[in-house]
Amino acid sequence: MESSEGDGPDASSLGPVSSLRARFESANRPDEAAPASQALAQPSRAPSRPISPAPKPAKLKNFKPAHDVPVSAPTTPTVPSRPKPKLGIASSTRQQVDAAATAPHESNLSKDPTYNPKPPAVTIQPPQSPPKGRVWSHRPEETPTFLNPDAVTGTITPGGSPQHSVSPRRPTTPTSAVPAPRSPRGSRPPSPPPPRRSGEIKREPKQAPPPPAPRREKASGSDTHSNGVGFGLFTPKKEKISTETSPFNSPPGSPEADGPESPPQLPTRPRPQAIPDPPLRPRSAMGKSFEPPPVHHAVQKKRDRASETNGTGGQAQYGQWASGDLRPGSLPKHHGYEPPQRPVSMQIPSAPPRPPRASPPEPEPVVRSAPGKRVSSNPSPQQLHVPPTRTHGRSMTVDSRPTDRLAIEAHPAPNTAVTAPKAANQNAPMAAPKNENLVPVVEYPDCSSTNRRPPFGKKTASEIQTRYEPRVFDVCGELVCTSGQLTRLWSVVDGDLRMSLAHTEGVKATSVAFKPSLYPQSEASDIWVGTNTGEVLEVDLATHTIVPSKGSIHQRREVTRIYRHHNEMWTLDELGTLHVWGPKEDGLPDVTGNPSQSYKMPKEHTFSMVVGSKLWHATGKEIRVFAPTLDGHTQFQVLMRPMIAEGAGDVTSGTLVKTQPGKVFFGHADGKVSIFSTKDYSCIGILSVSTWKMNALAGVGHRIWIGYNTGKICVYDISETPWTILKEWQAHLGPVISMKCDPAGAYRLDRLQVASLGADNKLKFWDGMLEDDWIEDEMKSKDTEYCDFDELRALVFTWNAGASTPSSLRYSANDGVFFPELLQSSKSPDILIFGFQELVDLEDKAATAKRFLKVKKKEGTDQETMSHQYRDWKNYLVKTLDDYMPADDLYQVLHTAPLVGLFLCVFVKASLRGRIRNVHGAEVKRGMGGLHGNKGAVAVRFQIDDSSLCFVNCHLAAGQTQTNARNSDVAEILESGLFPTEKDSDVRIDTYAGGGDGSLVVDHELCVLNGDLNYRIHNMSRDTVVMAVKQNNLGKLLERDQLLVARRRNPTFKLRAFEELPITFAPTYKYDVGTDRYDTSEKRRSPAWCDRLLFRGRGRVQQLDYRRHEVYVSDHRPVTGDFRFWVKKVRRKDRAVVWQQSQQSFETVRQKAIADEK
Repeated sequence: MESSEGDGPDASSLGPVSSLRARFESANRPDEAAPASQALAQPSRAPSRPISPAPKPAKLKNFKPAHDVPVSAPTTPTVPSRPKPKLGIASSTRQQVDAAATAPHESNLSKDPTYNPKPPAVTIQPPQSPPKGRVWSHRPEETPTFLNPDAVTGTITPGGSPQHSVSPRRPTTPTSAVPAPRSPRGSRPPSPPPPRRSGEIKREPKQAPPPPAPRREKASGSDTHSNGVGFGLFTPKKEKISTETSPFNSPPGSPEADGPESPPQLPTRPRPQAIPDPPLRPRSAMGKSFEPPPVHHAVQKKRDRASETNGTGGQAQYGQWASGDLRPGSLPKHHGYEPPQRPVSMQIPSAPPRPPRASPPEPEPVVRSAPGKRVSSNPSPQQLHVPPTRTHGRSMTVDSRPTDRLAIEAHPAPNTAVTAPKAANQNAPMAAPKNENLVPVVEYPDCSSTNRRPPFGKKTASEIQTRYEPRVFDVCGELVCTSGQLTRLWSVVDGDLRMSLAHTEGVKATSVAFKPSLYPQSEASDIWVGTNTGEVLEVDLATHTIVPSKGSIHQRREVTRIYRHHNEMWTLDELGTLHVWGPKEDGLPDVTGNPSQSYKMPKEHTFSMVVGSKLWHATGKEIRVFAPTLDGHTQFQVLMRPMIAEGAGDVTSGTLVKTQPGKVFFGHADGKVSIFSTKDYSCIGILSVSTWKMNALAGVGHRIWIGYNTGKICVYDISETPWTILKEWQAHLGPVISMKCDPAGAYRLDRLQVASLGADNKLKFWDGMLEDDWIEDEMKSKDTEYCDFDELRALVFTWNAGASTPSSLRYSANDGVFFPELLQSSKSPDILIFGFQELVDLEDKAATAKRFLKVKKKEGTDQETMSHQYRDWKNYLVKTLDDYMPADDLYQVLHTAPLVGLFLCVFVKASLRGRIRNVHGAEVKRGMGGLHGNKGAVAVRFQIDDSSLCFVNCHLAAGQTQTNARNSDVAEILESGLFPTEKDSDVRIDTYAGGGDGSLVVDHELCVLNGDLNYRIHNMSRDTVVMAVKQNNLGKLLERDQLLVARRRNPTFKLRAFEELPITFAPTYKYDVGTDRYDTSEKRRSPAWCDRLLFRGRGRVQQLDYRRHEVYVSDHRPVTGDFRFWVKKVRRKDRAVVWQQSQQSFETVRQKAIADEK
């Protein structure tokens, strides 16, 4: 290769890089004429300026070079210009020099007789890009000084001025594979890169090299550091050191291991080496790597002193660099050089700290230059940094990340390097405690004392027909505002329309609230209306005008809720944006300006309410708590995770109860109520209240009002668990949309009022004090003061006769004496009630069809209209009473009622007949969809003195799986208006119960229901039931009894209002006729307690016994029960006195309740 004269800085020619390197190597040989292999075999002394070799590509390591390349001139070869690579060298051993001497394109300058032993100094510009596939493999303290441009700044060469080599800022991209390097020029074939030099190199006369220094020795002395030599010491067989020396001990080159100075070894091209085990190597698991950038000796001294202070050496720092944990930002930066940045793709996958928001206190810095131990590439939880807690006060948004992430923010792992400041934890979101031991209350509220009278408001309109479809409303004293397509203002007192505003096309109101006032007496002067276009309007009720506002403050998003909080207004839209409107100069909020604060909350809002100064926000089953303020200086999100009532449905409503401080009640779509604490946000309880969907809750005094999707409203006494249903009435024909207790009613109307809006577009007002109920209960609690009571005894008999007749009893061996013995043992009761089922053969389809299609004859006397089966049984009972009852106790027939197999016959003593009045009978057909009487009920009601009695004989739907049909039959029987309505309010209070008017069965004070109810034993085979009966294991069977299960688990089951004595006898169904064997026919029906007696009396009824009898002419066994009734007679004068006292007592209670509300 020819080179031109004068290309070098000393007027010498520049040859190829490989020739230049060979020439420098030959300068250290003791004999100029010796072969290169012999010269390299001897220990050589490193020149005063060590030379950096170029890394050898993988493709060229086994390439055999040509040794016949002539040298054109004994001058310094010219180095071809190449792009400047990044600085970086690779360590090697002394034995690798042989491979470096045989590299391609390497010249034989050492063999040239014209070789000048004193080579001139040359200046080599560092290459621009490093060979691809190389990574750093040196520790920072082992970086040669010739890679540091500052080390040779003061060196002056004969042929040139000092030059500074600046490494470009380019990221190091280490890879596991080492691909062949490409030539920077596209037209040239691949060739090894030139040797890297960081400055001008001055050649020194060759001297005999000393022997290699031991591994743990290091050149020391101030002169070494002053002239820049000593940081580039290379030690052979480095891989052995890594296995013998722990990275946690003082490594070679540390201040503790200083030894005698040894000359540096000549660096050579590296050879591929085996990767040692990860625990023993201080290098990265990626294999070869780029060398770390050089550092100034002054900086290195400071690092050494810091390492000594911290008890660690350079090996720990090296291990940190090799593992990738040492960040470039921790290296010192000096003039003329900036370290390369680690690519983002090669960062250690650790959890970076979150950026601070506003001005959180800075955590203490962590010294990374010399950690106590090597950091692994997969950091443990102790190495993860805890993100700084938000301490700017209030984060204006809700953290939408998973809740597990929030737990990391607020609860740092133990032994972490960075600890969150204590001040940050004061406002940090807290975690709601888990209620693992919480047991939901599955028992439904007691409905035995339910009052069904609607509590219409006092001195107000009972209802307002809005004449359009409003879906939101708000009430304030004597005014109520409904909104939807129209916004209308109504008078609560007389129901008159006071104002009507029509919205533009496509705009409808979606929320409304009365604006707060400085004084309670001046309330209801303005209203705020939120629309589906994001506007918040303020309407002046005095002038019926709209106050100018800033337009769509919610950016055309539907405003779903408007809240009042003291003298603030909060508006929430469908995407979760919450605006807080603070008071202006006049102390009241307005819509003319911008909101004081804005926050971001979760969308998909299902319910929310203001609790104290916080906003409880529900989305589905999740409940979150937020603390919006005007200044935004406190944490907005109170809880890290949402609260969930386990086992309950979506949250649909909620309320507070003043007598239950520290508790928040939420209604759910599945009829459950959950209770949460406002102190620690724990779930206190979950109650099963109903199976209907709850649409609205309202806390009124010490009670909770619940509006259901069925249109009913129930009032609950929550003082005890399970709750008690005080009232239940049909408030609306459609679902209850909303219900509110008016907080201003105590100030403006001097009473508590509750308003409800239904899907029937009616607005109704209710008495929150329940005055009528309170007085009625007070009167009944004092009835002994104005009533005289008389005790009566009654015998109730029920039997499914199976189409048997009185004659069949006479000719039966054991059954003929049944009725005489029954009456003789009854002890002459005052009332006898006989209930029969299936007096006709209902299984005879031809006869049954004939009765269904038979034209009803003209009404006549009982004797004419009653069929012969009923007439036979009536005559048989009358004759038996005459024959077997005492002569002094004469009985009269009070009432008989037949219905296709059903037959009810009531006898009373002749001495009692004069006290009985208002006798009425009724029937309910439930067969074939309610058209026919093969299934149903017959009932009779009457009054004895001032007490009402009702007796019902039933035959419900048959079949093992027809439980729901039987429940429906019961509901129809008990909820149907069977009897005439009582008009006199005083008679209602004195004679009937539960606010009833006497039209329903449950309105009567004393009630007994008997019959073949057909409830079976659920999910149990016939053989199992029969075996349990033989073993007298009745408790096992009663657990599966369908009637008892429905009373426990079905809150809408109407027989829950009745009582039943515990069953102690065997199932009464189904027997083979004439035997005591359970059914052995082809159907093999399972035994069950189909024949039952239930009663209801509010303490005025007592059942003395409950037993079955053995009669074989039917497949059922008859059941009887002895009862004791207490009937009363009112003394009118005494009653008036008690009534006056009750009125005064209520007034005292009302004034106290109004004072508590104020």
